[in-house]
Amino acid sequence: MTNRTAFVTGASRGIGRACALELARAGARVVLAARNREKLEEVAAEVRALGVEALAVAFDLSSPDSITAAFAAAQAFAPIHILVNNAAITRDNLAIRMRPAEWDAVIQTNLTGSFLCMQQVLRGMMQERWGRIINISSVVGESGNPGQANYVASKAGLIGLTKSLAQEMASRNITVNAIAPGFIETDMTSVLKDDLKAELLKRIPLKRLGQPEDIAAAVAFLAGEGASYITGHVLDVNGGMYM
Repeated sequence: MTNRTAFVTGASRGIGRACALELARAGARVVLAARNREKLEEVAAEVRALGVEALAVAFDLSSPDSITAAFAAAQAFAPIHILVNNAAITRDNLAIRMRPAEWDAVIQTNLTGSFLCMQQVLRGMMQERWGRIINISSVVGESGNPGQANYVASKAGLIGLTKSLAQEMASRNITVNAIAPGFIETDMTSVLKDDLKAELLKRIPLKRLGQPEDIAAAVAFLAGEGASYITGHVLDVNGGMYM
C-alpha cells in the first residue's frame, strides 16, 4: 500500500486504532479521525513509530460541517485512497421506550455520517480510478438485536448503502465492501456483565470474543490488491456467531 493514504474514522481506540496500525504496517499513510484529539495524537505517534506519516484530525461525525472540514484537512495532507468507516455510537433502549433523540443521534452518526464521509472521497477516487471503501457494520445489522433498534437499523442501512455504492462505483475501479464484526473486546463490550458475556460465548462456535486485530486484518485484506475482484460483499468476522 505504498503511496496510498487511508482515512480511518473512530481511530482513537479499539477497532479503529487497530485498523490504522495494520494499514500503516502495510505501508499506507494514515489520517486518524475521531472526537478526542489527545487520544488521536497518541495513535498518530504509534503510526509514526512504524515509519509512516500520520495526521490526526478531530471531528464530529454527527456534524456535516465538521466532516467537510476534516476531509479538507486530510486532502491537503494527501489524496485519500482508502476510507474505513468505523466510528459509531449506541443509544440502546427498547423500541417502545426509545426517544426520538436516541433514534436520531444513532442514525445521524452511524449511517448519515458514514454516507457523508463516502461522498467526501468519491470524486478523488473517481479521478484516480482507484479506491477502497470499507464500512464497518455489525453482526446485529444482519441478525437483529433486542433493545438496539436504532443501532441495528443504522448498521443494516450501512450494508444496503455498501451494495448500492459498489454498483455505482465499480466502473471506476472503486470497490465498496462491508465488514460485520461479531462481539469484539473493546470499550463498548467491556461494560458487559460476566453473566452476559458467558451467555454470549455459548452462541459463538469459536468460544471467544474477537480482538480488534481480527477486524483490522480483514480491513487490510479488503484494502489491498488481493481483494481487487471483491465488491459489494459483507465479510462476517464473528467467530461463527451468525452464518
